[in-house]
Amino acid sequence: MATGFGGLIDAVAFGALNEVLGEIRGKDGMSRPNRYEVTLFPPSGNAGSVGMNSNVFTKIMGEALGDGTVRATGLKCESISFPGRNLDTTDDTNIYGPIRGIVTGYSFADVAATFQCSTDMREKKYFETWQRLSFNPQTFAMGYYNDYVGSVDIHALDEQNNRRYGVKLIEAFPVSINEQALSYEVGASYQTVGVNFQYRYWQNLTDEANLPKGLLTRIAESAVNTVTRRITGQIPSVLRRL
Repeated sequence: MATGFGGLIDAVAFGALNEVLGEIRGKDGMSRPNRYEVTLFPPSGNAGSVGMNSNVFTKIMGEALGDGTVRATGLKCESISFPGRNLDTTDDTNIYGPIRGIVTGYSFADVAATFQCSTDMREKKYFETWQRLSFNPQTFAMGYYNDYVGSVDIHALDEQNNRRYGVKLIEAFPVSINEQALSYEVGASYQTVGVNFQYRYWQNLTDEANLPKGLLTRIAESAVNTVTRRITGQIPSVLRRL
């Protein structure tokens, strides 16, 4: 009997193992942290108090480092993290018994990334140039917010390089560029540069983009549509056909 019971346990365990392996080897499989894609969308750098020309990245990076700098820098992202989200709460003291937390907002931490550096350190120059959109190192004048914020897309890829999950860092900029150590003892390793991105918020590109609209948004859109119809109704039909 013991042998029969043990055999039953083994059969159940073997079946469960096959089920797990089937999930791993199946169409979806398991998400792997080494399969990802980073796309940088730097600001245009419209002329502001820092005195730089518009499209500063196209101008400076194209002349100094080559037109493919933006894409190449994204491809050289050695490590990065998907951002988290913290719900801010306050204690609800208007009830009896155990205290409950009421959500009052949400906040995010900076996203840290590491980029491999070419011999000419163009990746470091890239982020230094991005930072200079926020200030002028000669006059110490500060730039306009919209001049130095861009966005960063982070995607998880499957084995066929299909995007399966993605987030966008909205109004992002490199708030800090980490120091780089130099040493004769390092040997054959290569140089990297660490960058911390600050951003206003992040958006889930696969799920949250399709969330139902809030009540205030629906009311505003309805009001706009009503006004548009009334204005259009006042236009003579002859003019509407032009």
